[in-house]
Amino acid sequence: MAVSEFKLAPAKIVIPTIQLQNVARIYGSGESEVKALDHIDFTVQKGEFIALMGPSGAGKSTCLNILGCLDRPTAGHYFFQGVDVATLPREQRALLRRHFIGFVFQGFNLLNRTTALENVELPLIYRRVPRAERHRRAYLALAQVGLEGREHHTPGELSGGQQQRVAIARAIVSDPAVVLADEPTGNLDTIKSKEIMQLLTRLNKEQGLTIVMVTHSHEIAAFAQREVHFRDGKIASDELINGGAQ
Repeated sequence: MAVSEFKLAPAKIVIPTIQLQNVARIYGSGESEVKALDHIDFTVQKGEFIALMGPSGAGKSTCLNILGCLDRPTAGHYFFQGVDVATLPREQRALLRRHFIGFVFQGFNLLNRTTALENVELPLIYRRVPRAERHRRAYLALAQVGLEGREHHTPGELSGGQQQRVAIARAIVSDPAVVLADEPTGNLDTIKSKEIMQLLTRLNKEQGLTIVMVTHSHEIAAFAQREVHFRDGKIASDELINGGAQ
């Protein structure tokens, strides 16, 4: 199937946004073998806000990398809206990542010499969206994260919290099926961290944005609706947490 023909399942079919079935990720071999993921099952429904937790090396970041098509399982199946991602060639995985997944990183990952507006437009440039439409959607995304009037500021002219808001706007500008957030408050102080989590919570509740977030912090995880705890490459627990904090 050509890249241009890549399609997900029709929206009228009710299926999980993400489903991992017996997924393993093994690095090395023999005595140096490491089971980063040890045959896990994991499902994300549309509109959920999930926190992945666990100590360093537990498997949560490996899981997030697989969900984001940045890594591939050694065994098992990863279904994204019904498509078995593990069977797709590199070009189609890149297309899925570009069109259906938004990313938010601990380090913001903004281009320092470009404005907030230009940073937010980047995913739309890769999708070949016309210039006028890119501008419209980027302005709207920045407004959604509370950065009206800051569109033409560079990252160096913004605070850390504002830079992360730009990163969130960039993640949502293409209307992704899911946003993957890797320690999104790791470089922020307590007050800014709470503001960012309140923003993500609002986007989840008001717009139905599906979010899967890695965090070490129980306070940050409390904003989610589910906590999934990893230990030694396995899922140790998966529980609802009363809709998250307010």
